[in-house]
Amino acid sequence: MTDRTRGEPYRSTTGRTLAELGLDEAPRDRPLAYPGVWPADSGLLDGDRLLPLERLVHDGDRVPVLAVGSNASPAQLRNKMAESGTTGPIPMVRARVTGLDVGVSAHVSRLGYVSASPVASPSAVRELFVLWLDGRQLEVIDASEGVPLPHGNFGRAWLPAPAVRATLADGTTLPGVHAYVNRHGVLHDGTGTPRRHPGERALLTELLTESAELRELFGATPEQFCARARADSALCGRGTRLFAERKWAVASGLERYVRAQQTGSPGSGSSLVPPLM
Repeated sequence: MTDRTRGEPYRSTTGRTLAELGLDEAPRDRPLAYPGVWPADSGLLDGDRLLPLERLVHDGDRVPVLAVGSNASPAQLRNKMAESGTTGPIPMVRARVTGLDVGVSAHVSRLGYVSASPVASPSAVRELFVLWLDGRQLEVIDASEGVPLPHGNFGRAWLPAPAVRATLADGTTLPGVHAYVNRHGVLHDGTGTPRRHPGERALLTELLTESAELRELFGATPEQFCARARADSALCGRGTRLFAERKWAVASGLERYVRAQQTGSPGSGSSLVPPLM
């Protein structure tokens, strides 16, 4: 099954374990697989299992967080939680999102890829996932995105409806969603329009073809790019600065929604380990 708006495979949720479902490979382990394989439909991620959901809205002690990249990969989520010693199920709810598209972060991750970041796009309609995270789970994802750090790569924003509308399968439209907005901006396509993220291999092929400077830093192929980036965080910083110096980055249009806050629920939580993203 393929979502034609992304060109990426979705896997059936008729099984139970991530391995049985073909969802067990995390992009942090294979960067060229970014953003990873997403489930075919909503489900409850419980450790290494993806189970059916009984309901789509999980308010109360949980908040809705929109996943536009690898946070919609169950294996990536599983690994992030396991590394921090965090347990507990995570509802992953597929939603039809209007007013937002998936752009390209203007930074090179030390995990070896160039990640996705949301951009404002009033006419865009995308099939994405909303994660319903409790306080501790939100802290973990915040930390992985660099939210608590003054120079972290992402800030967490509250995107209110109707500017961004997340509509669930039962017709419910959420009043808003949290999302991670890149503090470096997003890469443009040469005309000033934010570039869409086409998947990692296609993206890196495009960027390396367009820039001799990137090839000098990271090699001539996507495989070389990922290998060099994973091995050298200083090199990732040089690549990120190159994006800025050559004015390849533009604003996402979502910056006004980002506010300074701690990890976890607003007004609570503390910084965790340095981010990998």
